[in-house]
Amino acid sequence: MLYGIDSRFSPELLHCLARMGHGDELVLADRNYPAVSTAAMCSIKDPISMVGFNAPLIADLITSIMPLDGAAGYSALRMQIDNDPDTLSDVHNDVWDVLEPCLPEGGVLSSIERQEFYVQAQTAFAIVQTGELRPYGNFILRKGIVL
Repeated sequence: MLYGIDSRFSPELLHCLARMGHGDELVLADRNYPAVSTAAMCSIKDPISMVGFNAPLIADLITSIMPLDGAAGYSALRMQIDNDPDTLSDVHNDVWDVLEPCLPEGGVLSSIERQEFYVQAQTAFAIVQTGELRPYGNFILRKGIVL
């Protein structure tokens, strides 16, 4: 046990976040996401299971100890809804509400088309499988610099 670390962190998630460097990306995947097959192509080859928690809670937990990137074109991406890319669903709004206060100077919240999301997720550092029930509850967080 460690002091000052939220007890909801799994050892696997803490280890992953500690190993990530600036610009590495972390996928927050909903319960329907193909996490195992995607993780096989990532730096960490197995998904990190956090299925007892929804996407906003995991986003909040992660950003409590990991900064978001403000130097790239985006700090975080959401998976767009098919045939309705500009609409933000409830899960998108809930996660954006968590991430907006965490944005560094220059930080941007953006979106990516669903099929492009799958391709980009294959290059992520790791996949965190949440228990998010709402569709399109998939996000990519880009790690920033610890100052």
